Amino acid sequence: MTDYDDARARLTDQLTRRERISESTAAAIGAVPRHEFVPESRRGEAYADRPLPIGDDQTISAPHMVAIMIDLLDAEEGDRVLEIGTGCGYHAAVTSEVVDPENVYSVEFGEKLAERARETLERVGYGEVSIRQGDGREGWPEHAPYDAAYFTCAVPEIPDAVVEQVRPGGTVLAPVGDWSQKLIEARVGERGIESRERRGAVRFVSIRG
Repeated sequence: MTDYDDARARLTDQLTRRERISESTAAAIGAVPRHEFVPESRRGEAYADRPLPIGDDQTISAPHMVAIMIDLLDAEEGDRVLEIGTGCGYHAAVTSEVVDPENVYSVEFGEKLAERARETLERVGYGEVSIRQGDGREGWPEHAPYDAAYFTCAVPEIPDAVVEQVRPGGTVLAPVGDWSQKLIEARVGERGIESRERRGAVRFVSIRG
């Protein structure tokens, strides 16, 4: 094993024991080379369980948060998933390990970040993940309905447009709030969100647009 492989295996084991993540989520975290998604100057920190800067005032989420969100999403192979906030593409890659790359649709506001994420995903083997540059609050209606959607950025409220693109019975997961944020798991019904559960305090960058 390379040093990166060994570090990733240790991280996966740590998350499995501490966060009690599912086997499928653990396998996804263990499969994706996080070091490929961070700036070269930060690759020595790639498998530390903390967020790291990726440029454009954005960050790559801590691995434990990615794992927790994927577990809460409860997606399965073949599910169609919408991501708001591509960033560097790491979270999308981990999600794609669960549902398959061709079923992940991600929207990124920053043009340079979107292009860089496309290049990284292609190079690392996740080129079938679809990325659109645009305002995430509008979702990506062309590929709706989705089985689930999640935000990697905080929103004041979950945008109606995104909720409308998730099928009844689906899930929307989002950090909601400004300085004080809560991770909200929302269940979608025939007339929009029918239930919400708080899943703990979080800290994400705010949505742009």
